[in-house]
Amino acid sequence: MKTLLKILTECASPTGRELPIRNLIRSMVESLADEVSVDVMGNLIARKGSLQPGGMKIMLSAHIDEIGIAVTHVDDNGFVRFTNVGGVRPYTCYSGRVRFSDGTVGVIGMEPTTSVTEVQPLSKMYIDVGATNPADCPVSVGDFGVFDRPFAELGNGRIVSKAMDDRAGAAVLVRLLEMMPENPHEIYFVFSTQEEVGLRGARTAAYHIDPDLGIALDVTLTGDTPKSATMDVALGKGPAIKVKDSGMISSPALVRYLTEIAVKEEIPYQMEVLTGGTTDAAAIQVSRGGVPSGCISIPCRYVHSPSEVVDLADMENAVRLLVAALGQSILLGDA
Repeated sequence: MKTLLKILTECASPTGRELPIRNLIRSMVESLADEVSVDVMGNLIARKGSLQPGGMKIMLSAHIDEIGIAVTHVDDNGFVRFTNVGGVRPYTCYSGRVRFSDGTVGVIGMEPTTSVTEVQPLSKMYIDVGATNPADCPVSVGDFGVFDRPFAELGNGRIVSKAMDDRAGAAVLVRLLEMMPENPHEIYFVFSTQEEVGLRGARTAAYHIDPDLGIALDVTLTGDTPKSATMDVALGKGPAIKVKDSGMISSPALVRYLTEIAVKEEIPYQMEVLTGGTTDAAAIQVSRGGVPSGCISIPCRYVHSPSEVVDLADMENAVRLLVAALGQSILLGDA
């Protein structure tokens, strides 16, 4: 899992520019699936299995885009102004580095302020790429970039990198596809695009697939750091079964089913109530006439920063939970 996660997180693919990560994942899953396709939104869709008695058409979705920046202006001295692509927070930016698709690296600077504790908005920040004028600036208006941070091990199975949101979920789906047991389901593994700007890829994929059941794989916040928000999710205590977030309420029947499977298989798990943010499951849930949907979340510290931290054991246990849950007929019962 660690090697797979390193490969995925080090691929630079901001929201709306997912071609590199899509091609990378396609090379990993093409031989494992029965059919692989790419839709108009750029979603990579890998189908595995066909409907058998007692089976369901199931959509699993993990988004492959990452937050980033887009160039808005290059001034007379070659400094680059930029805007966010997705949920970029100013306080995570100053003195950070960005990398553009052509390999250009820049450092984020900030206009002078009278207070060393003041956080300037993005409009007061710029990127220094070493240029002295617009003519020798290697990037142009409209170019996209991502935050540039190395993949590193912290100890105790904790890993830090950019883009854990949501390459961690994508890694779980790749590993699941490798381990998928015999089952009666037709399963669509969707590596979705443009989640960070409105769940756009998952919305169109769900409409096309028209699944009987939807499960998103994404990261979630934790409540295990000093003076963090009150939230009963922590690194290393297992994947989190989402009850609700600010964009959806999970199918109670699906929550109950996943919880029962975790208990039966002795898989550590947590219950998640997230007060801000949502996932692809919110888009799947309201597609067409509605889809019973939920989410299995990977606990992640420092989400939407250039240094996101996950625990490999939580990811491995997410795979175990999905293998057990999908390896049989699913009887959800009443909602």
